Amino acid sequence: MVSFKILAGGYDVFVATYLFDPQASSLSVVSRSSTGNSPSWISQPPTNSSILYAVNEVTNGDVQSFIINSDGSLSAVQDSALTGGNNPAFAVALSTGAVAAMNYNTGNGRVIPTTNSGLTFGQNSPMITFPKPNGPVSHPHMVLEHGSEILVSDLGQDVIWRLAPDSSNNYAVQGSIPSKAKSGPRHMAIHDDRLFVLHELSSTLTVQEIPAAPNGTSTILSDVSIAPPDPPSGAAFAAGEILIPEPTENFPEPYIYTSNRNTGVQDSRGDSIAIFELVNKGTANETLQLVNQVYTGLDQIRGMEFGPSSNGGEEFLIAAGVAGSAGTVVLRRTEGGRNMEIVAKNLDIPTRTTFVWI
Repeated sequence: MVSFKILAGGYDVFVATYLFDPQASSLSVVSRSSTGNSPSWISQPPTNSSILYAVNEVTNGDVQSFIINSDGSLSAVQDSALTGGNNPAFAVALSTGAVAAMNYNTGNGRVIPTTNSGLTFGQNSPMITFPKPNGPVSHPHMVLEHGSEILVSDLGQDVIWRLAPDSSNNYAVQGSIPSKAKSGPRHMAIHDDRLFVLHELSSTLTVQEIPAAPNGTSTILSDVSIAPPDPPSGAAFAAGEILIPEPTENFPEPYIYTSNRNTGVQDSRGDSIAIFELVNKGTANETLQLVNQVYTGLDQIRGMEFGPSSNGGEEFLIAAGVAGSAGTVVLRRTEGGRNMEIVAKNLDIPTRTTFVWI
């Protein structure tokens, strides 16, 4: 089995490169590449695997571009562009070649075009400022591409904004999908014709049909807690990440993996990853069903990512917490994806927030 290089961002001044060797069950840090402050979210263009983008989650945030060297380290910064606001917590490379970055603390963001095979940012894309229909604070978080539009979850306004390009290819809000009050939609995933939303404030997972744009509605088909049972007194959960890896021959069922973040009194087993299955799809009994709670030893899991299916990497999930000193772990899927076990761990860097397999 091949070894894998994995890039990892965090609240530091570097992006780390890990080497994961499945045969040896080892995970090691092979380099730390200097970046701007707090490269908390990293992303790779879907059409150019030699480039990495890193958002700097700071006041007056920006996005930087890097070349990925053959050894997995990063070049010096190739270009940067301001996100136009404070504390951008998420950035993603779109299929159009643009990079979308949303500013969590200032309720705005930009969709930034690129040139030079993705290395150079356009500097004049307009700001997108989100409405505030449900209160004084907008906290845009994740961006999810869906056809020609992009969805932006707004944790502060309990809504998912729908953005579409105009005749000049500049994105603007065209509609919205409401979420339950005080649920705090954080991250999203789409599988087939279903929209799955992970809500940070209520630590719940919902599923619904994707409403017709721009302002169609659809019924919440299932709304379930992701929190583990019997937590310690003083535990406080805030949902983190949701992943639905595409089915493969070895893992044919599209299980839903969600990370718990316990921001209160810690469980001795660490935070869990809750695994769900959507059952009875298309019937009156369609629902999300809990399959397993897998404890990881981590503290406040924010970042996790499955490996690539092209070379068997989909068997493995890398994850880390944003607090404590438990480092980074790699888990192997078992029972067709219904369970996981830790196969490698590295403590050299106490926390990480996001991963890209290269």
